[in-house]
Amino acid sequence: MVQRNMSKKKPPKPKRTRRVHSPEYKAEVVRLCEGSGKSPEVIAREMGLSGSLVRNWVRQAAVDASGGGEGPLTSSEREELAQLRREVKHLRQERDILKRATAFFVKEATS
Repeated sequence: MVQRNMSKKKPPKPKRTRRVHSPEYKAEVVRLCEGSGKSPEVIAREMGLSGSLVRNWVRQAAVDASGGGEGPLTSSEREELAQLRREVKHLRQERDILKRATAFFVKEATS
């Protein structure tokens, strides 16, 4: 009878580092997609990128060019939204600290 060790697991794959692309590089890839007549998938393959990544860049460039309005957010609106969310998180933390401090001092005053 052959014994198998069922507890052996494959070693985890090393995590891929996330590549960061400059706005200029993204704009150049979008320009290639729009000017060459090639699909985003073909351009992505040629540039060594993911097809979905290039499609997202093209879609976001179209939203930015249209100036916003209804529908998806422009890049500047996304940045503003992220900043406002950080600010709200900070203000909520401050509020919670003040609530705890108030409860503490009320408890001290009544003791």
